[in-house]
Amino acid sequence: MPANTNNRLSLYMYWCCIVMMCYASFFFYPRWKQGTTEAAISWDVSGYYWYLPSIFIYHDIKHQGFKDSILNKYRPTNTEFMQGMKLDNGNYVMKYASGMAVMYLPFFTAAHLVAGALGYPRDGFSAPYQFAIQFGGLLMALIGLWYFRKLLLNFYNDKVVAIVLLLLVFGSNYLNYSSIDCGMSHSWLFTVYVFLLLNTVYFYRSFQVKYAIRIGLLAGLATLTRPTDIISCLIPLLWGMDNLLPATIKKQFSILIKNYKAMLLAVVCALCVLSIQLIYWKYVSGHWLVYSYQGQKLYFRSPNFMDYTFSYRSGWLVYSPLLVLAFIGILPFLWKGQNKVAIITFFLLNYYIVCAWNIWWYGGRAMIQSYPVLFFCIAALVNAVLNRKILAWFCALPVLIFIYYNTWITYIYHKGNLFDNDCMSEAYFWRIACKWSAPASIAVLKDSPDLFEGQPKDIKTIYRNDFDTATGPFYDTLPGKKGKLLALNKYNQNSPYYKFAFNGNHAGWIRAQATFQCREKEYEGWKMAQFIVRLVKKDSIIKERMIRVYRLLDNNQTRDITIDLNLPGASFDSVNVLFWNGGSDKPLWIDDLKVDAFSE
Repeated sequence: MPANTNNRLSLYMYWCCIVMMCYASFFFYPRWKQGTTEAAISWDVSGYYWYLPSIFIYHDIKHQGFKDSILNKYRPTNTEFMQGMKLDNGNYVMKYASGMAVMYLPFFTAAHLVAGALGYPRDGFSAPYQFAIQFGGLLMALIGLWYFRKLLLNFYNDKVVAIVLLLLVFGSNYLNYSSIDCGMSHSWLFTVYVFLLLNTVYFYRSFQVKYAIRIGLLAGLATLTRPTDIISCLIPLLWGMDNLLPATIKKQFSILIKNYKAMLLAVVCALCVLSIQLIYWKYVSGHWLVYSYQGQKLYFRSPNFMDYTFSYRSGWLVYSPLLVLAFIGILPFLWKGQNKVAIITFFLLNYYIVCAWNIWWYGGRAMIQSYPVLFFCIAALVNAVLNRKILAWFCALPVLIFIYYNTWITYIYHKGNLFDNDCMSEAYFWRIACKWSAPASIAVLKDSPDLFEGQPKDIKTIYRNDFDTATGPFYDTLPGKKGKLLALNKYNQNSPYYKFAFNGNHAGWIRAQATFQCREKEYEGWKMAQFIVRLVKKDSIIKERMIRVYRLLDNNQTRDITIDLNLPGASFDSVNVLFWNGGSDKPLWIDDLKVDAFSE
């Protein structure tokens, strides 16, 4: 339906969204005030952004002679120069395409102009630059949301649009990436797609050349930002089609042919935008095309649909379950929606591409730029529900649950030390689900599903080892510490196996405990030292449990750490305990190993 001048409900909802987004960005978790890897310009954002200081401050886009000083001072990543890779000719090429740098440019420029006057280093990474990228992301999101409202009002009534805005901002991961992690590309691309859709609507109403030019520039910018978003061109090409009947296809083809000059102009505009990246690649590498993602690629034959969508590590619908409504909404959208072919084709093809990326655990954020399209299906569902009052009241409770859940997940993602994107497990997830705090001891559930939290009964110690009489290169002494300790370090990565006979009779659990001491904590999850317990039968492992001890151990700390193992029904005849330093070079000392058997 056409927009009218009295869409007050959706306008009020838009202002509610502004309040929420500004609160999240400036008060709840202002990234521009954070440091190192929590700063606004960190991780992927630093990679998108790196073009700008390279060109305009250091004038060194090829050799990156300044990179070590910036990495050492600001530490935007925990690793070495992940923002680019070294080529055979000795130059560096940026990992990410330059679209985000183009969009950052006005905000970078403003920060660079005021940084010196405010007494900050004009190095591209001091506080004014951090604030500029954070503010720029929020501003782009607010602009995108305004025009998203305007877009939807072309097709749905005011009440439907108001509810859709509520669901998007309060109920989905869009809140986080539009307000807190807003330096990331996703909410910026959300706005790009909103403008692309709007200009497509206007073009098919009037076929004016100015809209074709905008479509080309926007599709080019989306592709320059994320090359897989070249599929954005499907939206204007398929717009207006509601089925795939031969007559409909013929009509669409005739429209495109009739307006071929506008179409060609759109293509030329898109190529002009894409030429930015081609010229850059040619300049630094000597080649027009460079693949800069190294070991990361698309696996079209085996997309990770289940892992990407439902894994506890980072599953899209696990951490933003409201988006299941987009799949449900396909049915009412196919029934009464408009532009079905463009919307559904883009929705499904984009989802397929996102799932095909081999690093599937980048999570649901990769779907956010497609939300302007997906939410057409959700709007159709909302419209269908509102036409049935009883159903509308019935659906109110799930909506409130979605909003509560999204508020909770946004909170623990940044505060409370509960969320761990790299090591979330099913057992840990359900232990913290919808809780705002939890004891630190449950961190073991990230590695092992076994954790006994009741009162043990019939406790019997079945093994002890204080290592005092042990011999060999694995053992060491420390000043002020009596006796020997097991020492893991850069050279001694694996401990001996500590084996003893035990068949589990009259017990339901075993609990291994040891005293751990470190000087420097290992933060890299996959390098953390592991405490391992195995049940064995004739050299075959029947069951194994492991925990990474640095989840419970901090710098210069000595602490007793335990690992539980629920005894299986299968028979076994011995227990093996071992320790592995996980590839870390940080020293760790272990003492007083004890294993108890007990029942519930």
